[in-house]
Amino acid sequence: MLSRTLGFCFLLVILSAPVFAVADEAPPWLHQAAALKVPAYEKDTPAVILQNEQQVTVGEDGKITTVTTLAIRILLREGRAYARAVAYYNSDAGKVREIRAWLIRPSSPVKRYGKDETIDVIEDANDIYNESRLKVIDATRDADAGSVFGYQTVSEERSVFSQDIFSFQYNRLPIVASRYSLALPQGWRASSFTFNHAPIAPTVTGTNYTWELRDLPPITWEPSSPEVTSLAPRLAVSYFPPGDTRTVPMQTNANWVEVSRWLSGLHDTQWAPDAAITEKVRQLTAGAKTELEKIHAIGHYVQNIRYISIQIGLNRGGGMRPHTAAEVFAKSYGDCKDKANLMRAMLKVIDIAAYPVGIYSGDPTFVRDEWASPLQFNHCIIAIRVKDETQARTIVTHPKLGRLLIFDATDDDTPVGGLPEHEQGSLALLVAGEEGALMRMPVTPPEANGLDRQIQATLGADGSITANIRESFLGTSAAGSRSLFRRGSRLDFLKIVEVWISRGATAAKVSNLEPKDNQAEGRFDLSVDFSATGYGQLMQDRLLVFKPAIVERREALALTEPGRRHPVVLDSHAFTETVRMKLPVGFEVDEMPDAVKLDTAFGSYKTSYEVKNGELVFTRTLAQKATTIASEHYQSVRSFYEKMRAAEQAPVVLARK
Repeated sequence: MLSRTLGFCFLLVILSAPVFAVADEAPPWLHQAAALKVPAYEKDTPAVILQNEQQVTVGEDGKITTVTTLAIRILLREGRAYARAVAYYNSDAGKVREIRAWLIRPSSPVKRYGKDETIDVIEDANDIYNESRLKVIDATRDADAGSVFGYQTVSEERSVFSQDIFSFQYNRLPIVASRYSLALPQGWRASSFTFNHAPIAPTVTGTNYTWELRDLPPITWEPSSPEVTSLAPRLAVSYFPPGDTRTVPMQTNANWVEVSRWLSGLHDTQWAPDAAITEKVRQLTAGAKTELEKIHAIGHYVQNIRYISIQIGLNRGGGMRPHTAAEVFAKSYGDCKDKANLMRAMLKVIDIAAYPVGIYSGDPTFVRDEWASPLQFNHCIIAIRVKDETQARTIVTHPKLGRLLIFDATDDDTPVGGLPEHEQGSLALLVAGEEGALMRMPVTPPEANGLDRQIQATLGADGSITANIRESFLGTSAAGSRSLFRRGSRLDFLKIVEVWISRGATAAKVSNLEPKDNQAEGRFDLSVDFSATGYGQLMQDRLLVFKPAIVERREALALTEPGRRHPVVLDSHAFTETVRMKLPVGFEVDEMPDAVKLDTAFGSYKTSYEVKNGELVFTRTLAQKATTIASEHYQSVRSFYEKMRAAEQAPVVLARK
């Protein structure tokens, strides 16, 4: 269970608890939770959380003790995966004092888990060295439907922040009771914001605060719905010593400029270029003629530095201080903040200013303006100050710093001039001292993320088909295809393509596959030759029926349910396709579908048909805007895509002459 984000490309959460039962007997709180009657949930609900509680105690010296209590009832065998206790801790600034777990089984004795069943592991296996570690008790093999699993942990830490985040519902499971308690020293005070829920007022007794929610329904999965972090109730808490005197070394921020100043203090001492960096920049940019070409060359180099995280000194910067640019360059690895820092140093060599940008990767709506805190960020990218002649889709304008090109030096599938889809439209913090500000990241238009497909096909009199498909991807469409191509072998990529084609042309056989990654131009190209028997249906040896939409759109949207609980999240992309189908000799078109034209506020779609010189020319185009549509308007979105699917299933009928 995760409670606070403590750094760029780094998540640190402390879970905890106090009182433990003796022998193999479960504690009273767990028996009480196990006795609770819960509502009837949908039959595919794997488990229900009976109790989710976190008690945080802040000492006068800033030491934080966190007690976590969790009880979960396994409803289905598939729910066994939730019978797992995890306590996060920072080995440099904290420890897990205690972790215990119990499993109450319907027809067996209670099983207790303690020190002998606890393993201690690094939080991220990709990190060479990381002070963030996990203590884990895994009861998944022992649990089954009907079991109740519970655990308690007690953790201590010295945090650099006097702020915290608590998710009342941190996954899709229903919850009976979820509670966050904060005990402060005498004279301290706390304030809070509630996200994804109506404001929750705390119960306050002296300097003890408690926020509680009960009977939270499951968060059902729906296609193209917001992330769980945008749907689950979340609490953001800040606490202050008397008169906000900052007598303890903890960071609380009144506004985003304060956050920018603090983060600038961590970054600005780390990015000075040395002689080796200077020489490398000269080599990289020797043939570049324009500012954008120079940024491209440096950005491509930094993206190819291996991503590895080394998290140390977390109690002195929350995991947000990058390593020096010289160190990252010499070792040729680093995490997101290290890469942004190195790129900043390399750009400095050619007199281009750049700034770190704090962002939340994975949910564009996660960061909220109301609560100024670095805990809202888990990733670091870069903003590059560019001249007027430099043009790109990902440029934003700062009122004082001017035109800023936004770039993610960690995502090696998205070149300079693009931005990963899950970061577009996000609120992100420009870390620029007094000029720092929370800014909206750019959203690229549909045409910048386009796919152009050209198909040349021949239909046989027996219904067989041979075809060549040529595709050219741009922007986020190119990044997605590039990622598929790079992450596996050529054979893996061939299988993916064959499966995709076979969904339209059953049992298709690919005879030639030519992928071409034109990353410098922001494109990914693909040429495929394939054949399939029985694509067209020959009826009574007189009629031949086939679909001119030979293959599926790659970004098809499955909105088929009659109702909707959550908003529909649409991304930005465009699609054009031209199919030139050579018709078999001795046949002519007997029936042809009507052209379709659909126009809505979120997108447009159209088809056309033409027969010329023995060929059927079929075209279809789609332009879809990035937007979020409220659930009450779901039927309009569903209708749009239903009409589109119907148009793409419409057959052409040929008849023998």
